[in-house]
Amino acid sequence: MTSFSLLAPAKLNLFLHINGRREDGYHELETLFTFLNYGDELTFTLTNTASIEVTGDTQGIPLNDNLIYKAAILLQNHCQISFGVKINLIKILPMGGGVGGGSSDAASTLLALNKLWKCHLSLDELAQLGIKLGADVPVFINGRSALAQGIGEKLVDVELEKKWFCVVHPNEHISTAKIFTHPNLKRDTPKLKGDWQQQTLRNDCESLVKKLCPEVEKTLQWLLKYAPSKMTGTGSCCFAEFATQKEAQLVLENLPNTWSGFIASSVNISPAHTQLNAIH
Repeated sequence: MTSFSLLAPAKLNLFLHINGRREDGYHELETLFTFLNYGDELTFTLTNTASIEVTGDTQGIPLNDNLIYKAAILLQNHCQISFGVKINLIKILPMGGGVGGGSSDAASTLLALNKLWKCHLSLDELAQLGIKLGADVPVFINGRSALAQGIGEKLVDVELEKKWFCVVHPNEHISTAKIFTHPNLKRDTPKLKGDWQQQTLRNDCESLVKKLCPEVEKTLQWLLKYAPSKMTGTGSCCFAEFATQKEAQLVLENLPNTWSGFIASSVNISPAHTQLNAIH
């Protein structure tokens, strides 16, 4: 196998609690990740030279700043690989939307090249590399719905009931760094004790993001007409969950034309892992 494609799926944070700020600037948090059967598509083609080429919908991001390129270089150097790769990206997920697009692209790159270059690293070893690229990368490498703690790298797999989600992007870009460095971010939620399903859960970033970006508040209010609405990550995407595809589709069809959105079902195993396991 010298060429194959892999999905880089979206994630949703079903809740996000921030417990404190560490001396290194990272935050202690607790969050519940679920994957969606929807995302970017990356195609990887093995080359005999050591060069790494990224083409497609790169959004004008300089190569050295592109997380896909960074992931490939990181693995190539770590495993001292003499091969290279051409990577083509079809970008579906919004940037700055809180659905993990960049982190998911990086994780799918590590997973794919581990196979393409025959690196034989374990998921734990890949996750250790991935954390250097971003706090959300390990959950995509792990590839299971999970309760995350620490900075997002301490994962406990969970089985969640399949739901359909309507995800709305109000076409606003939210900087994760800006939210996590903002002095008014809530950082003092006590750590969960006992069964998380019996607790009152929320997204600690939501109140700040709504003040900084009124369009997010409008989106949450609009979705609230159909079901309880939530914001994922540091925003700007908001979502509501439904039992059936039909219910989610009806909401999407009523979406104001100034926003964009999609519907997708949740999955407990990342589509990237499902696809990878089918490649021989």
